[in-house]
Amino acid sequence: MKIGIDAMGGDNAPYEIVKGAVEALSIIESQIVLVGKEDLINKELEKYTYDKDRVFVHNADEVITNEDKPVNGIKKKKDSSMVVGFKLLKDKEIDGFISAGNTGALLAGGLLKVGRIKGIDRPAIASVYPTLKGLATMVDAGANADCKPRNLLEFGIMGSIYTKSVYGKDQPKVGIVNIGSEKGKGNALTQESYDLLEASELNFIGNVEGRELPEGVCDVIVCDGFTGNVILKLTEGVAKSFGKMLKTQITKGFFRKIGAAILSGGFKDLKKEMDYREYGGAPILGVSRPLVKAHGSSDALAIKNAVKYCEIYSKSDVIEGISEIVRPKKKDE
Repeated sequence: MKIGIDAMGGDNAPYEIVKGAVEALSIIESQIVLVGKEDLINKELEKYTYDKDRVFVHNADEVITNEDKPVNGIKKKKDSSMVVGFKLLKDKEIDGFISAGNTGALLAGGLLKVGRIKGIDRPAIASVYPTLKGLATMVDAGANADCKPRNLLEFGIMGSIYTKSVYGKDQPKVGIVNIGSEKGKGNALTQESYDLLEASELNFIGNVEGRELPEGVCDVIVCDGFTGNVILKLTEGVAKSFGKMLKTQITKGFFRKIGAAILSGGFKDLKKEMDYREYGGAPILGVSRPLVKAHGSSDALAIKNAVKYCEIYSKSDVIEGISEIVRPKKKDE
């Protein structure tokens, strides 16, 4: 199996991307294909000792930046690391592809160059959401700001299959983000989506309020991309702010410092649990081949873990499972 990585995508490319790729070799079985400017990638690789039979470089002379308009970038920069990666993925020369680059371009390229699963209207970003009961999957985390009820149903289906296959949760609980728990709450989108999800074969538990999400009331969090992205960034901001406030309080006075020293291990574990880098990347569900979006500011640790999750995703039967459920039915079926 080969995992492709856009070595030129993200704020810290190519040095952190290459470093993370090399470090990932110790936790995966796959080979790695670094896509991008060959001379720059090889220069970075010279810094490390690694199994050269497991790392390959595929040259691509152009780079799609965050300033590029997504569709224009995909169409005009045909020799970019991202577009070349898409071709390798579609041609099955690699089994999964990761990029920390332009999110819009990654989504557009996934549709235009790789293609969607037949029966899926809109692919979505499935992000990890840490809760008191373990990891939940949030779909959509930012791909689709405006959605139709059909889209939210598809997000529930894809998120459920992904959570079951990758996290091993049988009959994952599916909830839709709303302003109240009672049926009939919310706007037209959530009300109509509720009816579709309720009528489906999913383990749908109904509406879930924002304050309930960290408690782990559901395994699959369904929402439009606008709402999902706000929830993720708000949660990340609250976690960082709480950490700073906690540090300020526990360092006030001698006895508090002693207590902080005793609890330091627990604080480190909590910080690790809330750190997005530990989860690496988010799969773009609904695309016909394994495609993973890494955080734009990913460092080596984030890339290392993104590679690990991409390998797990690529080995899973998620895409086949989604295809089987959503494929258009023939008249005689």
